[in-house]
Amino acid sequence: MRPVTVTLLICTRNRCASLAATLASVTRAVAAAGGIAIEVILVDNGSTDATPQLIAQWRTEQPFRVASVEEPRPGLARARNRGLLHRTGDIVAMTDDDCILHPDYFTRLVAAFDKAAGPAIIGGRILLGNPADLPVTVKLEDHPMVAPPDSFPGGFVMGANLAFGADVLDAVGPFDERFGAGARFVAAEDTDFLLRASGLGIPILYDPLIVVDHHHGRRDTRDETSLLAGYSFGDGALYAKHVFTDKRVRRMLIADLWDVRLDVLRPVTTHAGVRRFYLFRLLHKTRGFLSYCRRG
Repeated sequence: MRPVTVTLLICTRNRCASLAATLASVTRAVAAAGGIAIEVILVDNGSTDATPQLIAQWRTEQPFRVASVEEPRPGLARARNRGLLHRTGDIVAMTDDDCILHPDYFTRLVAAFDKAAGPAIIGGRILLGNPADLPVTVKLEDHPMVAPPDSFPGGFVMGANLAFGADVLDAVGPFDERFGAGARFVAAEDTDFLLRASGLGIPILYDPLIVVDHHHGRRDTRDETSLLAGYSFGDGALYAKHVFTDKRVRRMLIADLWDVRLDVLRPVTTHAGVRRFYLFRLLHKTRGFLSYCRRG
């Protein structure tokens, strides 16, 4: 049996400083990966800073295969799809341009797929890279988990630390380019992919041993509030896309309505810029739902 191969996909746009740290962590993790065959695909999503020069220089310094791809049209899902056209690995892993891979990232990743029986999507742990940043866009659970197949997968694993077999990509198809950062519906491109995959019976797993640190840099509550609004807006558009074809989405709609009462019974106080969290979330999901119905 031939050894497994891994493709790491990183899409970037105007984050030269953070990308440099990400790429340095990739170099360290590949060096620690022993005999694992690894390629890196970097997609420049229309950067106007020094990103192209950084990618070109880093590429020449690496002993492993690095593919540099350009996608000038903005949109994370669009950039991912462009990069995936160039992948050759049996496992496709994705991280963001403000994340740092732990040194054992690739060995832990391959070990997790070795344990999986058949096609699988596996997400890993996302730690806060800087304690001064607000505790958002992190995934902190320290124990393995399996998403119930009849559940809505949003938030169970996240695109900043996500991997799947090439067979999963063949079955599920590309990311929906209407979703995700830089696109019309600003978020939920990973959730849409997960929803379609689990609908095909592909398991979604969480392995806390696959770790990245997320240096997202958000320290102002207004930035956090805007981020949360965007996540809900994207989820609402996702609801509209699948509401007539997926009963899990219909159950989530009912749950979101029912959860509004929790603003009185068990209010969320961890987001300083949001007073009534469940109502806030519902209102922005409604915006996304209606926007998709008008323009989707």
